[in-house]
Amino acid sequence: MRTLYLLRHAKSSWDDASLSDSERPLNPRGQRDAPRMGRALGSQLAPMTFHISPAERARQTFLGLQPHWPGLTKEQGVVTPALYTFNYRGVLDWVAQQPGAQQHLAMVGHNPALTELINYLAGPGTLDNLPTAGWAELSLALDDWSGIYGEEGKGQLVYRLFPKDLQDEAR
Repeated sequence: MRTLYLLRHAKSSWDDASLSDSERPLNPRGQRDAPRMGRALGSQLAPMTFHISPAERARQTFLGLQPHWPGLTKEQGVVTPALYTFNYRGVLDWVAQQPGAQQHLAMVGHNPALTELINYLAGPGTLDNLPTAGWAELSLALDDWSGIYGEEGKGQLVYRLFPKDLQDEAR
């Protein structure tokens, strides 16, 4: 069994039109949601390595999680250029190339790629939309990541957590 942990970056700002897409930072809601998700996820999961899109909003999302997730270090955030994609096939190609010894992969990426990846692996209509700062955990009956192309519709969405589900702080 293999596990994919998918986190969509937190809400980004569109305030500065001079910034390229990859340079856009988090807006105030994103700056609030990333730590909230870090606390919630860190209370349930052990620290893990995260592969992060190089987009500023994805990097800031990980940096927002990190201090609120016990034991999660900045070094566990690995910037991974292949994850700056909006196409689930690009993410699928990256996953297929990962070492077989890794039982789980965690990533911070973008939509529509992550929502489409969930629906590709767990079946159409499994999730309408992975919202900003939304988390999804997929379980896959794989011996090796290279077999991911054969998992269409065979995976299972075993857990999801969205910022709106958190009751610990005002939204």
